[in-house]
Amino acid sequence: MPRPQPNPPRDAVHHPVFARFYARFSVAADERAGVGTHRGELLAGASGRVIEIGAGNGLNFPHYPSAVSEVVAIEPEGTLRTLARRAARRAEVPVDVVPGAAEALPVKSEAFDVAVVSLVLCSVRDLPRSLREILRVLRPGGELRFFEHVRAPTPGMARAQRALDRTVWPWLFGGCHTARDTLAAIEAAGFDLGVHRRLRVPERGLQVPSSPCVIGVARKPFAAPD
Repeated sequence: MPRPQPNPPRDAVHHPVFARFYARFSVAADERAGVGTHRGELLAGASGRVIEIGAGNGLNFPHYPSAVSEVVAIEPEGTLRTLARRAARRAEVPVDVVPGAAEALPVKSEAFDVAVVSLVLCSVRDLPRSLREILRVLRPGGELRFFEHVRAPTPGMARAQRALDRTVWPWLFGGCHTARDTLAAIEAAGFDLGVHRRLRVPERGLQVPSSPCVIGVARKPFAAPD
């Protein structure tokens, strides 16, 4: 009699309803809210081996320049990972989509020239640990390219973000927290913060808790000389 097979491991993130919503909403946001333009800005000039953390449904893939030799795309949510693999087949650079969580990246240390996070650090379960993992897998001098929701600069909106983060917002939007001080967290993890700018998404119209964003680059410092 054949032995029963063990159940496959559960995905690190399981939000199937939100994933289906996000797959539709994100495409519309790229076109109508200008998010696609920001993705192009984020990835312009990238080269070498890239790790993308939280690849979603693969909307960054068409924006990778030809100087990128390989993209390892980490996506913990199964529904989105399936969509990302379809998008990878259409990409003009090699993209390998694999399961994994930001807090424990399934790759070797100092293996990548660039790490990309795009609207994902708001939803990781442990932001400091995730950033330390990104620091680990980058070579010295490697780039962290980020496009993220951040805490609003105005007190009123920041209070609204904190209140929503404690109640319904993460439940409705796949674990998203809009009030995180992501720039401070990047520096606290050991990165050297480079050129960055704050922006609103969308630039015009009604501002929502997820509208305040930042886009920019940080670098992993070179090891101190002996």
